[in-house]
Amino acid sequence: MKQTLILGNIITVDEKRPFAKAAVVKNGVFSYIGSAEEAKKLAGADAKVLDYGDNYIYPGFMESHCHGSFAGERAIGQADLMQAGLTNYPKYREIIKEFIAKNPQRDFYVAAGWVENEEYVDKSFLDEICSDKPLFMQTGGGHSMLLNTKAMEWAGVDAEYAKKWGYDLVHVDENGDPNGYLCEGPLFEIVPNLPTTVRDIKDYLLAWQEIALSRGYTTVGDAGANVIHRDAPQAYYELEKEGKLKLRTYAWMYVTDNIADPKAEIARIAAQRAEMSGEYFHIIGAKAFLDGVTEAHTGWQNQDYLDTPGYHGAERFNDHDKMVQLIVEADKEGMSVHVHSEGGGATHYMLGCIEDAEKITGDKDQRNVLAHLHFVTDEDVRRMAETGSVAAVPPLWSPGVPGVYDQEIAYVGKELADQAYPIKSFYDAGANVVFHSDFPVSPMLDIKYSIYMAEKRNVPAGFMGIDGVKARNLKEAITREQSLRAMTINVARQFHQEHRLGSIEVDKVANMTVFDCDFLHDDIEKVAKANIVATLIDGEEVFKA
Repeated sequence: MKQTLILGNIITVDEKRPFAKAAVVKNGVFSYIGSAEEAKKLAGADAKVLDYGDNYIYPGFMESHCHGSFAGERAIGQADLMQAGLTNYPKYREIIKEFIAKNPQRDFYVAAGWVENEEYVDKSFLDEICSDKPLFMQTGGGHSMLLNTKAMEWAGVDAEYAKKWGYDLVHVDENGDPNGYLCEGPLFEIVPNLPTTVRDIKDYLLAWQEIALSRGYTTVGDAGANVIHRDAPQAYYELEKEGKLKLRTYAWMYVTDNIADPKAEIARIAAQRAEMSGEYFHIIGAKAFLDGVTEAHTGWQNQDYLDTPGYHGAERFNDHDKMVQLIVEADKEGMSVHVHSEGGGATHYMLGCIEDAEKITGDKDQRNVLAHLHFVTDEDVRRMAETGSVAAVPPLWSPGVPGVYDQEIAYVGKELADQAYPIKSFYDAGANVVFHSDFPVSPMLDIKYSIYMAEKRNVPAGFMGIDGVKARNLKEAITREQSLRAMTINVARQFHQEHRLGSIEVDKVANMTVFDCDFLHDDIEKVAKANIVATLIDGEEVFKA
């Protein structure tokens, strides 16, 4: 079979051979890494040549926590409120009206990307836009949602529904009737029931794949592949059978809060893995939500919210014994548990569960994942490393953005807000650190900005037109090399795939991303302006700028 010769400045993320000038690819894997002269001899005269000149070649970048079908749906199937910038209710109205006008055939409408502020809106805000069909407006974070009257009727959101869930999660008016605003559990019950076909989901996944490849990502972790679209695993499976999947996806299946029978649930996921997993879509465990998010007043904190004495956030999956059983049963199947753990209380709880599970399994290499990690105590940083857990951190969220930062101060106090999003501490403790974007829940999916913000804990000048951003918690800044590892080999390790992905080494899968910038040595302001040149999977260009 004809070989492919790759030429350029190769940064391998391999400690034994960190740099090279050429690589040879055969049957989708690296067969040689080293000098250009030797590579040309080994490849032969008839080799396909991909010469990237003075550009820089990296191992294919990897995203540890995102939401595939959800990303595709936001791209092609929903009104995108993110384009309004930060909170802009009049602009939201315009975007939704335009989307409805362009899609009159739809039976229901979803708008996503709403950023809340102190202005409280209820169902009337949406009824004025659309009164004859269900309309749902989700926050960018995906933990709160507003429904119009038709959507409430469709979903069965009435006084009894509000009473069942509680008025913190289903807001009501002065008469005790739901006003259209709900968050957390009710949202995650309603959204998966929206009428979406497998064909729709396949279109969403292909749209998502195009986005990821164009940003330089070759492998991703889908954190709850079925959380928004229950048939997403089937859609992934069919796309792989059809030869249309290129983006490798390692997925955790969503389990509901305090699942009744953890053993049966893991058995179900294991059966699904056996039936649907392949090379480009592979199920590797269970995903659970421990809490919400601090900005929605639902992050599970170690202390009470300053504005609500006696309340420390939403405890979602909070049954210790059931979580321990979930972890133990997953370990038996060679799988991990991946949790949404935003507040410090959620993280403290989860590490206690992992510790107790490890006493049963004896396995400190299960690689359970805690994602988001907004606030973490020094004790829990240490426990993260001691339990062999994966710290999935978001450098893109670390700067002090006006409004968001001020809200954190109001909820948890300035001292704690200034200690947000540790990264270096996890590295120093010896934990496996990976970066995540949480795309599209968070609108940014960007390699260069992840590196920039991990070092500067701030945004580049002119970033998204946002003014007044401040560097935050600079003691948690990390090196460029650490950032590269957090988007390559460390993520491969999270997936138990470090033997075949995550670095440019002989016999590993030939995934690569090419940029016009040396992320290790160029000035950090140049890094912020880097351009992608190409994305390669199995040695083949799948995206070229």
